[in-house]
Amino acid sequence: MKLGINIRNMGPQSSREIISACAVTADREGLDSLWIVEHIAIPPDDAEGSGGRYLDPLITLSYLAGITERIKLGTGVLILPYRPPVITAKLIATLQELAQDRLKLGVGIGWMQSEFKALGVDMRKRVSDSERVLQFLNEAFDNDVVEQNEQSFIFSPRPVRPPIIVGGAAPHAIRRAIKYGDGWMPMRLKPDALKPIVEGYREQAKAAGKSEPEVVAISRLPLAEPNQCRELLEAYEDAGATTLVHGQKYDQAAELQDAIGKLVLIA
Repeated sequence: MKLGINIRNMGPQSSREIISACAVTADREGLDSLWIVEHIAIPPDDAEGSGGRYLDPLITLSYLAGITERIKLGTGVLILPYRPPVITAKLIATLQELAQDRLKLGVGIGWMQSEFKALGVDMRKRVSDSERVLQFLNEAFDNDVVEQNEQSFIFSPRPVRPPIIVGGAAPHAIRRAIKYGDGWMPMRLKPDALKPIVEGYREQAKAAGKSEPEVVAISRLPLAEPNQCRELLEAYEDAGATTLVHGQKYDQAAELQDAIGKLVLIA
């Protein structure tokens, strides 16, 4: 099982200095991946902890790609119904090429009603809008020439398509992952709840010709208790997680850098 870290791209912890220090440390210490989230329009009454400040995930990962060397760069998750297919595919392709194929594209359908309202996006159509983006992403990365709105055009740059990890609850997110993606990102399920779902997911994926789907689990690991932490890591691996992403609150870069060091030593 591979290990990743969540880096806060929101609130005061999303300063250039803090995100840079955390990303470089994670890269240097050998973690497999770093992940950041997406929000675009946070209302004042829901801004606790962030102050409504969120860095755009694709631009942030583009910046982090330039200061790291090998670590994979993940969106956890990019909210698809907020984004038009062609522009989104162009941004993703550009980032994937400049990052030398290190992008891991976690995607979701969104949940914050006030954010949909602010963006003028119909929340009732979020599934169909999301699947429209996913369909185009697969077409674009498979073809030099694609078509939208009855107009054909060249899709370039066209690097290797990043793995698409579909976030959300079973069974709907799993069906979406099998049809359009390469993996599933459950929302904070504990190992005992995760295991039977992953077993079913892998059976369905195999039947669809996808024999090795990724499962990216997110958890706050008890790093202060090494034995307990190892047991939890083993439990997630036994449950079928292929990547475990540790997330925690922190105010300064040194706090997350310390957590990265402990995670590497424990694992």
